[in-house]
Amino acid sequence: MLISTKGRYALRVMLELASHEKDEIVPLITIAQKEQISEKYLESILVVLSKAGVIDGLRGKGGGYRLNREPKEYPVGEILRLTERTLAPVSCLECEPNPCERAAECKTLPLWERLDALICEYLDSVSLEDLLGTSSLTETE
Repeated sequence: MLISTKGRYALRVMLELASHEKDEIVPLITIAQKEQISEKYLESILVVLSKAGVIDGLRGKGGGYRLNREPKEYPVGEILRLTERTLAPVSCLECEPNPCERAAECKTLPLWERLDALICEYLDSVSLEDLLGTSSLTETE
């Protein structure tokens, strides 16, 4: 699994929006400047997030973007799944059912399935609020 620039930028954008007051509309240009992302590329990311319903986009004068939930209600996994084709560590886990003709006899499949589950479990356990610094991600449990 390799998280693309689009996925990393989407996470940064969501954190930027989360750092503002709940109902504050943040203009695209403000986000672009603060995060040093081109407006055109940023717009493509915001379209994905807006169409998925995780942010609200308002057009026209005074328009911009805002979160529509509390930062603690946004798991990192949700955001990355919207921007990445897959979070699977191997290609055979990208589809259901597994298309690999060797799946039934594959000795390594359980390893990849468990790794996939651990990745998803971890990413879903971390919220935007966690990344904003209200809790520590460096602690081991």
